[in-house]
Amino acid sequence: MKKNTWRNSLLLFLAACIWGMAFVSQSKGMDYMGPFTFNGVRSFIGFFVLLLYILLTGRHKKLIRGEVDWKITLLAGLCCGLALTVATTLQQVGLVYTTVGKAGFITTLYIIFVPIAGIFFRKKVSVVVWVAAAMAAFGMYLLCLQESLRLSRGDTYVLLCAIVFTAHILIIDYFSPKTDGVMISCLQFGVCGILCTTGAFVLETPTWFGIKQGLGALLYAGVMSSGVAYTLQIVGQRNLNPTIAALIMSLESVIATIAGYLAYRCGLLTTDQTLSVRQIVGCVIVFSAVILVQLPPEWFTKRKKNV
Repeated sequence: MKKNTWRNSLLLFLAACIWGMAFVSQSKGMDYMGPFTFNGVRSFIGFFVLLLYILLTGRHKKLIRGEVDWKITLLAGLCCGLALTVATTLQQVGLVYTTVGKAGFITTLYIIFVPIAGIFFRKKVSVVVWVAAAMAAFGMYLLCLQESLRLSRGDTYVLLCAIVFTAHILIIDYFSPKTDGVMISCLQFGVCGILCTTGAFVLETPTWFGIKQGLGALLYAGVMSSGVAYTLQIVGQRNLNPTIAALIMSLESVIATIAGYLAYRCGLLTTDQTLSVRQIVGCVIVFSAVILVQLPPEWFTKRKKNV
């Protein structure tokens, strides 16, 4: 059992590394195409990768046998796809104006926003969550706010992205017990691909040359981030404490910062990805808040033990 725990933890760490480094490919891809074009192609790649996974593993037979409600599955895919389209577009645009590291940490704030959003569903929010939210706000101040006490354009887009990702998670939380999670993910990428591609032809001028130039970034974001990492997450979370799983996957923000800096030093990114001491302290505080909100509630309550 302990061996399986180590293996599953390693798989989740690999998934976090893939997601963290995906911020570099997303930023690099914007050198050759617009945000809608990038997300459209990337989503279609993710759709076909997951479709292949579904066919190879025989998950599609659940629909044939009637074990999965296709109406709920389609509705879930549509709702998740709409939320994913808005979130990824905001993130992709934000990466034009902010650094990879900052985008990674700001996006991770959805972990704090999710329990706070529970207020609207009449769910009790613990003191720990409010403390974490205050820490995150202070960390965001150090990380992003300028002397004018305003968020930069890119940071604002990514913050809005984290809020929409919060809605995306709540939608998944609602639908996932009712149908197959992998099918939802596959359909949401299909919906996102259609919507983003439509937006690309309306608002941008996509070209085969631009797609060809950014093919490496597209393949990484589509195959590795959407297909491989998602599969690693599914396998890695089996029989693993969800708190441990969440903590490992939240390392995505740290990986994004390191990957962004290394990519800049290697010349893959032209925008300076170096963080000041103040911004690094902000990253540490934000990451600490993310970890705090994921710790088991019983860690913060004193219980008398009967001898």
